[in-house]
Amino acid sequence: MEDGICYIIGAGEFDYPGIKPEEADYVIGVDGGFAYLKKMGLKPDMVLGDFDSFGQSPVHSNLIQLAPEKDDTDMLAALRQGMELGYRSFHIYGGLGGRISHTIANFQCLVWLLKRGARGYLFYKNIKITAVRNGSITFGKEKKGYLSVFAFDGEAKGVTLKNLKYPLQDAVLKTDYPIGVSNEFLGMESEVSVREGVLLLVIEEM
Repeated sequence: MEDGICYIIGAGEFDYPGIKPEEADYVIGVDGGFAYLKKMGLKPDMVLGDFDSFGQSPVHSNLIQLAPEKDDTDMLAALRQGMELGYRSFHIYGGLGGRISHTIANFQCLVWLLKRGARGYLFYKNIKITAVRNGSITFGKEKKGYLSVFAFDGEAKGVTLKNLKYPLQDAVLKTDYPIGVSNEFLGMESEVSVREGVLLLVIEEM
């Protein structure tokens, strides 16, 4: 499923985007995220969770009921399912806001995906969050707004920011100093790269 997107709808804050899955895509409703899908009139391909935030287990032909006491979060369990189905691109809605512990856990899920050859994006309103590991990510010249870059898995070495308001060249970013906050797009094609380590990228589009 290299060309398909696995959409995952969680129970966090949600702004009802116009999600329009195509034939190659797959939709997973995670716990209370199933209620969001019902409001949108969108039938998920799979429903998964312990449903502690939903109140009861929904009725669905492809339901995976998880135990409340477990090591994986519901979100990570959903990502595992998507990976097993062959998906490597994940668009996650309802993964921000709510309990801060779940938001941080979802940041870690982005790194979990990277280390397994996949990439995830967390969406909420004008915010998109992703991560890059030992590589680079580019942005088109149409991108406007702010870009914040954080070291997220120990030191990030060889960090280079091109065609942004505050460029960097072969820098080291550390987890105890947030030097990468509130950079800005300049209407040019831009790039963020890291030679060794993980960067968490927060894009606030204008």
